[in-house]
Amino acid sequence: MTAAALADKPAVTLSDRAAKRVSRILSKEVPGTVLRISVAGGGCSGFQYEYNLVQETAADDDLVLQKGEATVLIDSLSLEFMGGSEIDFSDDLIGQSFQIKNPNAVASCGCGTSFAV
Repeated sequence: MTAAALADKPAVTLSDRAAKRVSRILSKEVPGTVLRISVAGGGCSGFQYEYNLVQETAADDDLVLQKGEATVLIDSLSLEFMGGSEIDFSDDLIGQSFQIKNPNAVASCGCGTSFAV
C-alpha cells in the first residue's frame, strides 16, 4: 500500500501506556525486534488480533507506529479492519493485556481479543 493510500485510512494510535509496555517488552528482546499486530480469522467473534514479536523491517505496505522505544507494525490488510483504532494497555485487578479500541467492531468477546465487523 502506498503512502498516499495509508494516508486515506483513519489513523491507528498507540496510547502512552501501550507504548511504555511495548518498550518494556522489547527491551528484553534481541535488538531490532518489533511488535507486529495483525488481524486473522477466528476467535469467538469471527476475527481476532494476533500479537507477535518479530525481527523484521517494515514492508512497504506496513503502518509503522513509533513512540519512544516502541515500534509496532500493522500490515495493510489488518489496517482495513483496524482503521481508527487505539491500541492501549490495561493493568487492573483481573490482569494485564493489550486492548484495541476498534470503532469498526460491531461486537466483541469478553476478553477483547476477538471481534466482528
